[in-house]
Formats: sequence, structure tokens, C-alpha cells
Amino acid sequence: MKITLLGAGAWGTALAIAFAGKHEVTLWSREKDVAAELQSTRENRRFFPGYKLPLTVKVSTDFAGAVAGADLLIVATPIAGLRPTVEELKKLACQLPVLWVCKGFEAGSGKLPHQVVTEVLGPEAVCGALSGPSFAEEVAAGQPTAVALAGSDALFAREAARQLHTSRLRIYANDDLVGVEVGGAVKNVLAIATGVCDGLGLGLNSRAALMTRGLAEIARLGLALGAERQTFMGLAGMGDLILTCTGDLSRNRRVGLALAQNKSLPQILEELGHVAEGVYTAREVDRLAAALGVDMPISAAVAAVLDGRLTAAQAVEQLMARDPKEELA
Repeated sequence: MKITLLGAGAWGTALAIAFAGKHEVTLWSREKDVAAELQSTRENRRFFPGYKLPLTVKVSTDFAGAVAGADLLIVATPIAGLRPTVEELKKLACQLPVLWVCKGFEAGSGKLPHQVVTEVLGPEAVCGALSGPSFAEEVAAGQPTAVALAGSDALFAREAARQLHTSRLRIYANDDLVGVEVGGAVKNVLAIATGVCDGLGLGLNSRAALMTRGLAEIARLGLALGAERQTFMGLAGMGDLILTCTGDLSRNRRVGLALAQNKSLPQILEELGHVAEGVYTAREVDRLAAALGVDMPISAAVAAVLDGRLTAAQAVEQLMARDPKEELA
């Protein structure tokens, strides 16, 4: 199969490496300097240093050309880049199936990725999300990884999962696109909360409680949006939550650790040097939960800390002061 990855950041580069042994891969980059370096050194020193791109991977800055030669497109931009990318596909009257690896709600509109894609390309678009517990660095290194692939069409999801499945990247088909996307989005917000918890030295009991109650928040929002409860017990729910809340490679967790040190958000993001989707998703989740009447106190606390309305310590005190309630109510 001919795969074109749209976006040469960490995830685009990692997936190009992962799929190169099985498929004909093209990696498209918006940045000409990144493409030039990839072509000359086979390394993405700007966004993903330390990992060599196989010689079989084609590198291109020609968007139309990279798309024209593909059987499958995978958008590997942050969610802020999803709409501009699919708008370019619309200009080309592209009817190829599209997957994306970004996680979050679009800033301003509060839309999930599939809503953005179908709004631009139309409801007939064949599309889906690739999501689950996965760090780009480990995928590129060939470490065993399992993720979920959910699509707008169940047959497409199963066939795409079968085609993309490799000996090191296990891909499971899923028919709950909303659930997979909600799990991938909200876990980033909860990873910030867990980073705050760890940064304040609150202990492992607190971390376990935070993650468990956070999973309940994910499920509540997902169900309100039409997702299936069982999705949140799988790779795109609990699996991704565990990894992002505990893994040292998690950018969102690192944001929380820095917030616990009372660093300003601009300083944190400058030091991070990469997009931490939870920072932007937290506000959208907070607004959406309020509009739907969904109780999400942890997510609301994260949004308040990011907006400067609470300090990290104050957010913890506020959460602990909540009235007791039944666990599974």
C-alpha cells in the first residue's frame, strides 16, 4: 500500500519509520528546511532527533504530488493543523481515505477531529482515528505497541487495521469513533493533573485516585457525546490514560510537573518546545462539559490552573473539599 503522511513532526516521522518496512511511504513536510535535512541526513533534527528515516521513505514538500500518489493519507499534525490540512485536500477534490493521529478538541469550535474532517470533506468522507497508548519515540524504536483504529465505516476500520498492522505495531479495529477520540483528547488534560499531583509530592495513592476518577470523567463526557462505555476500558481509554499520566515522555505530564513548581504557562511551553495538546483541550473540555451538564471537576480544575484562576495547590484543595458522593453514581 502507498501511504502518505501529512506532517513531518515527531509522529509523522515515527510512523514513516514504523510503516517503511511494509509499505511504500511518503513523508510530506510543510517546512522546506526540515525536508531538506531529512533528505540529506535522514534525520529530523528539528522535531524528532535521534531516529533515522529509512532510505525507502520519500520526502516531499509537494502537497499535491504527495497526495496524488497515495492509497491512504495519515494526517500527523497537531489538531490545530487538521482543518488547514483537510482544506487543502478539499481543494484537490481528494477522495482518498484519511486517518489522523492528533488528539483533542479543536480550539474555538470544540469539535472532535472527525467533526472537523466531515465538515470540510463532507459526510461521505472515509476517515478515522489512530489512537492509543503510544509514544512516538518508542514506535520509532520498534518497541511493541498496541493502538486502536476507529473509522467512520466499520469495514474500512477493519481493513485499514489489517493493512497497517505490523509485527511491532499491533492495531485493533474499533467501531466507536467518538469514544476513541474522546479518550485520546481528555486523557491529555488528566495527564496535566497527574503531573501537578506528582510535582506537589502528593504520593502514589493520590495519583491512583486521580487517574481512576479521571477515567470516570472521560466516560461521562464520552457517553454524553454518544460513545460506548466499553471503549473507555480499552486502549484508547484506560490504556492511553495510564501511559500519558505516568510516562516520563508525556509532554502533558511535564506541563503539570512544571505548574506544580509555579512556573508560568508561557515559560513552560517555551521550555517544552513541542505542542502539549492538553493545554488547549482543557479549556474546550471545560466549556463542553458545562454546556452538556457533565460533572468534570478534575478537568475544570486543570482549566482553572492553566488560565491562572487557581494555583496548583489551590486546585488540589478545592478538589479535596468537594462533598462526598457515591463512587459509581
